[in-house]
Amino acid sequence: MTRIKPLTLDELPSETQAALKFSQNLMGYVPNSLMTMAHWPELLGAFRGLVSVIYGESEIDNGLKRLIGAVVSAAAGCQYCKAHTTLGARDAGVDEVKVKAVWEYQTSDLFTDAERAALNLAFAAGQVPNAATDEHFAALDTYYSERQKTEIMAVISMFGFLNRWNDTLATELEEKPFQSASALYSPEQWTPGQHLR
Repeated sequence: MTRIKPLTLDELPSETQAALKFSQNLMGYVPNSLMTMAHWPELLGAFRGLVSVIYGESEIDNGLKRLIGAVVSAAAGCQYCKAHTTLGARDAGVDEVKVKAVWEYQTSDLFTDAERAALNLAFAAGQVPNAATDEHFAALDTYYSERQKTEIMAVISMFGFLNRWNDTLATELEEKPFQSASALYSPEQWTPGQHLR
């Protein structure tokens, strides 16, 4: 059970309900994490702004951004965000076969060297930020501009916040991402924690 009770839509002021339509449009549902953030409407508004910039008009493909989020979340052990990001990757047009293979990105032919460089950094930073090394950034330099590296770091950092938010609060996973992750992965690849269902 979630450690801070999410609000229901009926408990939200009308302006907050309107803000959550953004999530409904982006994801097809309103995440429980946002319904918990709604206890502090200013936080919810600030977070919405961050998400809209990161997933808005940018130089890095949104599908890759979702895969970066999945790898960060897997490294941090956040099954909630892992389920959200893999569903989001498919919704962003990443082929299901590639989404399934994201845990083997280092050896799978489905991933380019540029993607591997971004995902290697995501995995290191997802474990603990100072696990990221100069070598990770040297690998990025081969493929990405300074702006693109900034976008990659923004995704990694956003999921650092979300991983801690959702795992600490034991946020309950919604039905749509739960069904998606359950269909995509074997129990060895994705095991929802007790708090998810």
